[in-house]
Amino acid sequence: MLEKKAQEIAVLDLRHVKNAIADYFVICSGGSDTQVDAIADSVEDEVYKAAKQDVWHKEGKENKEWILLDYSDVVAHVFKKDRRKFYALEELWGDAKITYLASE
Repeated sequence: MLEKKAQEIAVLDLRHVKNAIADYFVICSGGSDTQVDAIADSVEDEVYKAAKQDVWHKEGKENKEWILLDYSDVVAHVFKKDRRKFYALEELWGDAKITYLASE
């Protein structure tokens, strides 16, 4: 995500949240459709290189406003900036421990 200049990268640790659907959410924002698409492609490439794991489920690639990449235990959410504010996943999972990564 950092490689493609993703903004506001947050890692939500959901392991101690009751009824959580994954262990971690990794959330970031992009400034344009093109950047959102590039970030999502980069996540898929880097996860495959590092872990030899393909994405289990993918959504949103067509509209490029919110691309979800589900790796079962980890779910990556790549948002266009305004969509991220609208859905506010960090607030929805308020019991999660959130770590923000500094941009380069």
